[in-house]
Amino acid sequence: MLHRRASGQNYAFVVIAVTFVTLLVAAALRSAPSVMIVPLELAFGWDRATVSLAAAVGIFLYGLSGPFAAALMQSFGLRRTMIGALALIAGSVLASLWMTQSWHYILTWGVISGVGTGAIAPVLGATIVNRWFAARRGLMMGLLTASTATGALIFLPAMAWLTRNGAWTPVALCVGIATAALIPVVWLLMPETPAAIGAVRYGEAPGTPPPPAPPRGAMLAIETLTSAARTPMFWMLFGTFLICGLTTNGLVGTHLIAYCGDNGISPVQAAGLLSLMGLFDLVGTTASGWLTDRYDPRKLLFVYYGLRGLSLMALPALNFQPTGLLLFAVFYGLDWIATVPPTLALANRHFGEARAPIIFGWIMTGHQIGAAIAAFGAGLIREETGSYLLAFTIAGAFGLLAALMAVTIARNATPAAAI
Repeated sequence: MLHRRASGQNYAFVVIAVTFVTLLVAAALRSAPSVMIVPLELAFGWDRATVSLAAAVGIFLYGLSGPFAAALMQSFGLRRTMIGALALIAGSVLASLWMTQSWHYILTWGVISGVGTGAIAPVLGATIVNRWFAARRGLMMGLLTASTATGALIFLPAMAWLTRNGAWTPVALCVGIATAALIPVVWLLMPETPAAIGAVRYGEAPGTPPPPAPPRGAMLAIETLTSAARTPMFWMLFGTFLICGLTTNGLVGTHLIAYCGDNGISPVQAAGLLSLMGLFDLVGTTASGWLTDRYDPRKLLFVYYGLRGLSLMALPALNFQPTGLLLFAVFYGLDWIATVPPTLALANRHFGEARAPIIFGWIMTGHQIGAAIAAFGAGLIREETGSYLLAFTIAGAFGLLAALMAVTIARNATPAAAI
């Protein structure tokens, strides 16, 4: 295999590159429903709530699968888990080309692809960073987290362009092929551990013994949750990350294009706005990782959630004018999911490196519960009131709540006992 020709710690950056691209493509799939809402309504006559339900199911399972995927990576193998997830994604998306009923859409783009993308969600990044890096973890996690949001956003203009004639099938075809193409790349270039290629983690002295093997077992994810749930820190991280999901991919990632359409902005222009957010997110989240290596993660979370809440509450007041939308894209994009590196740092600090990826997976479940609530709830609010105004205002208020949680609950938190 190609990776066996590599030596030294620098192969960790090859692993980061493969993981970055994998997360990029998986995130593009999770964002695709936002440009397919109107084409699906035109093609099948489904209403906005039905289409939003499929997105909500996929988002929820994306989060719920995370901790079990992290446990699978420890018990079954990192590379096998990634390949299995990519095969699920590609198969479900390509199978949707033959769907005729709304439940077909919910099954393929909601259930199956939700499970598949959940296995290569940010828990993959957490596992990779802990397994391959002893130094610069915050920076690397920031980079991988940025790929998740950036992939969800930078491909949107292309996907919106593919739907310009009201067709949704070109999006499904392109996403399915791109996902399938990653399977041989992962097989060739992704070793299980640094020790598998005779190396040590980046930042460790040569000859350092490998870290102890992580715990294994079919019930590992459940056992870890049971232990972590006894600590206030877990619920602080879970609760703030629930609000993180509610204020990002669940609301903005799913409904901003449709919200812009309600205000006379074309899907391609709106997708370009999200793409711009993605580019600034790449900067903001990577910078967040750098800051996490140097400053108190709890203070960073206070700033991030507070600024996000204010920006969401300000969006309706901008009247969707070009200058205002540009400012929103830059400001909000820098903060899109900058919360991930400090959240993982707190999980590592309080729960230990071995179980932190699984615990982070459960925290991500909270993120996706919030995202699913926003994806379905915003669609329902739009259906009942004819506007997204209330949905964005509520989300902004929750962002401010998360900022308060970060300072008040975290202030009294103490490191957890080994679990």
